[in-house]
Amino acid sequence: MLFDVTYSELAGIFGEDRIATLPATAFPPAGADTEGARLLQAVGVPTGTLLLRQPDEHDSLLPLVQDVVCIEGFEDAAEVSGGWPVIGWLLNAHLALDPVSGKVHAFDPDEGTVQELHTDVSSLIQVTLRFQHLLDEFTFSGDEEADFERLDGEVDRVRVETSTIDPLPFQDDETLWSVVGDEIAMGQRFKGNSPGARSLRVDHF
Repeated sequence: MLFDVTYSELAGIFGEDRIATLPATAFPPAGADTEGARLLQAVGVPTGTLLLRQPDEHDSLLPLVQDVVCIEGFEDAAEVSGGWPVIGWLLNAHLALDPVSGKVHAFDPDEGTVQELHTDVSSLIQVTLRFQHLLDEFTFSGDEEADFERLDGEVDRVRVETSTIDPLPFQDDETLWSVVGDEIAMGQRFKGNSPGARSLRVDHF
């Protein structure tokens, strides 16, 4: 594991009702006992920005990449990638776990592109945790220029601290997480009754 992530850490920050996990039975037999699958079973991810894919209600399995996209339309897709389980959804892309390498790949059907998004699932959990925590806890003070400068600094800190361990999530400005980070820095994605959402409603309406 690149990052030390635990269920107790996530539950302590978000509460148990905000943690989504996947059962071992959702994975193909060859991938059920891999580190990535075990982390999604035992640790999970906070709900919000990233959505975990729910197993099929009929066979209780995660869909495979070949079930949700036309692999032939992805020039850079590995031949075996059609058999990878789809574990989640981020922006417009399906997230798939390569059970052999442990990497998380993003398949964007609109663009016909596939990118290596994380070196392992612990990195996926860590970035999701950091951004979701920022969205849940950040408060705007009313000084718009200072607030957005501070917010941009927090987003950049996630980028830098992640990239020192796993360069994939923010390897360029076009990765999914780079786009999410930019949206957060612009004051987007603050939802519900979070301090940021409340203060933005007061400031702008």
